[in-house]
Amino acid sequence: QNPYIKVNCNCETLQHSTRCRGEMCPLPLTITLGDIGFIVVNEFCERFSYYGMKALLTLYFIHYLHWDKNLSTAVYHAFSSLCYFTPVLGALIADSWLGKFWTITYLSILYVIGHVVKSVGAIPDVGDSTVHTVLSMLGLILIAFGTGGIKPCVAAFGGDQFEEEHTEERRKFFSIFYMSINAGSVLSTVITPILRGDVQCFGGDCYALAFGVPAALMVVALVVFVCGSGLYKKSPPEGNVMLRMFRCVGFAIGNRSKNSKHNSKREHWLDWAEEKYPKHLIQEIKMVMRVLVLYIPLPMFWALFEQQGSRWTLQATRMNMDLMLNALLILVFIPIFDLGVYPLIGLCRIKLTPLRKMATGMIIAALAFGAATVVELNVIVRDFLCPVFLLFFFVTLYSNFQTCSQIVLSSSEDYSIDLGLLDFGASYTVILRGVSANEQAVMEDVQANNINIAWQIPQYVLITAGEVMFSITGLEFSYSQAPASMKSVLQAGWLMTVAFGNVIVLIVAEGAGLQQWTEFLLFGGLLVAVCIIFSIMAYFYNYVNPDQLGKDNDDEEHKDLKKDNPEMMYMTAFEAPKPTKM
Repeated sequence: QNPYIKVNCNCETLQHSTRCRGEMCPLPLTITLGDIGFIVVNEFCERFSYYGMKALLTLYFIHYLHWDKNLSTAVYHAFSSLCYFTPVLGALIADSWLGKFWTITYLSILYVIGHVVKSVGAIPDVGDSTVHTVLSMLGLILIAFGTGGIKPCVAAFGGDQFEEEHTEERRKFFSIFYMSINAGSVLSTVITPILRGDVQCFGGDCYALAFGVPAALMVVALVVFVCGSGLYKKSPPEGNVMLRMFRCVGFAIGNRSKNSKHNSKREHWLDWAEEKYPKHLIQEIKMVMRVLVLYIPLPMFWALFEQQGSRWTLQATRMNMDLMLNALLILVFIPIFDLGVYPLIGLCRIKLTPLRKMATGMIIAALAFGAATVVELNVIVRDFLCPVFLLFFFVTLYSNFQTCSQIVLSSSEDYSIDLGLLDFGASYTVILRGVSANEQAVMEDVQANNINIAWQIPQYVLITAGEVMFSITGLEFSYSQAPASMKSVLQAGWLMTVAFGNVIVLIVAEGAGLQQWTEFLLFGGLLVAVCIIFSIMAYFYNYVNPDQLGKDNDDEEHKDLKKDNPEMMYMTAFEAPKPTKM
C-alpha cells in the first residue's frame, strides 16, 4: 500500500535507502528543513564572511597599508585568483582522504584562523607597517585556502543528503542554497563598509572591527555546521575521479607516443588508453575534454567581472557620494530573466541554447565596460601633490580627500592644522588668522567633483545581466554535459576559469601602465574578440545526454555479461544483477 514502494517488490530497508534484489526502491523523503538548514545557514554565514572582508580589501590596501592603486589592484586579484585555484586541492582532500564533512570542518578552522590574523593586522597598535603587511598577507593566504578548499565540498555535501530519485527536492535545495549565497553577499557588502566608515577606533576608520565581524560570522558558520553533524548523511571518500582521469590521459599520451608508429591510427587519441582503462571511462573523459576546451576563452569574462571590487571601487571613490550598488541586483535579475526575459524570447521563436546565452552574456559585460569608460572620461582626474603656499596668512591648496586632512605649514615655526575631510577635485583657499580651529576659514574656489555615483548604475546593471546569462547558465551547462562521475571535475574546471580571469587583471594592472579609461576600453574590446572565438567554437559543439551515455554503457556491459554467462539469457529483469558503474 505504500506509494513509494514498488508493487510486488520484496524490499529490505537499509539506513538511507531500500533495495530490492539489487535495485533501488524509492523511499519517502525523510530530509527535513532542519537537516539541510544547518548547511544553508553555514553557507550564508561563510559568504557573509568572505564578501564582507573582500568588499574592504582595495580601500584597506590604499588607505591603511598606503599602497598605490596598481599594487592594490594586483594583490586584490592575486588573492581572488588563489581562492579559485585552491578548490582543486579541496576536492582532492575530500574525495581521496577525509571525505566532505571533515574537509569542510578542518578547512573552516583554517578559515577562521585566517580571519583572526587579518583582523589583528588591522589594529594600528600591533607593530609597525611591516608587521601589518605581513599579518594581512598571511591572513589572506589562510583565508584563500579555507574558502577555496571548502568551495567544491559544501554544495556537493548538501546534494549528498538526497537520494538520486529525489531530483525535485534536490533542485529546490540548490535554489535555496544559491539564494543564501547572494543574501550573505548583499548584507555583508552593505554592513562592513558602514562599520569601517561610521565607527571610529584607534583614531581612524575601524578596519579592525570591519574585518572582525566577518571573522565572527565564520565562527558561527563553523559552529552551525558541526552542530548538524548527527543529522547528516556522510559518504566516505571513494577515490579521486580527477586523479583517475589524469592517469588515464597520461597513459593514453604515453602509449600513443610509444606505439603510434607500429600500430594503426585510432579514431581519438584517448582511445590509446583502452589497453588499461574501461571504454566507458574513456568515453566520459572525452565528453569532459570537449567542455574543457570550450572553457579556454571564458577567463576573459571573469577578468572584467572581478574588477567590480577593484577598478570600479576606485572609480567610485573619485565620485562625490558614498552610495554603492551591490549584489542586490542579482537577486532581482534572476526571477526577471527566468520568468520574463527567457519566456519572451521563446515566444519570438528564438532558440536560446546555453552556449548562446553565455555568448550574449559576454557581449553585455563588454557593454558594461563601455559604460564604465564613459563614466571614467567624465570624472575629474587631477594629479595631486598637495602644495601649500604661505603668503600673508593666505594659503591656497589643491585637495585630495584621501590624504589632505592635515597640512603642516613651515615658516619660522611648524604648525599643524586640521581641515577635516576635503572633497576630490576641489580647490580651496584657507585664511589663517592663527593656528587654533576658530581662527581659520576655508573657501571653496573650484567646486568639488559633482559627478554622482548613480552614473555607475548602468554599468552595474549591464554586468549583472551578463552574469545571469553567463555564470548561472555556465554552471547549468557544466552540470548537464558532465557524466555523473565527472561532475566534480567540470566544477573544478569552471572555478579555474575564474582564477585565470583574475590572473589576466593582475598582469594588465602591473604591466600595461595604461590610463584607466583606456584600460576599460581594452578589456571591453578583448572580451568582444574572445566572444567571437567562443561563438565559433560553440557553433561546432554537439550537445550530449550523459544519462543516455550511462544507459548505453550499462547495455554494452550487460551484453558482455550475457555473452560470458549464457544462463543469464533466461533470467527475468528482476533476477538479473546490474553492473556497477565506476
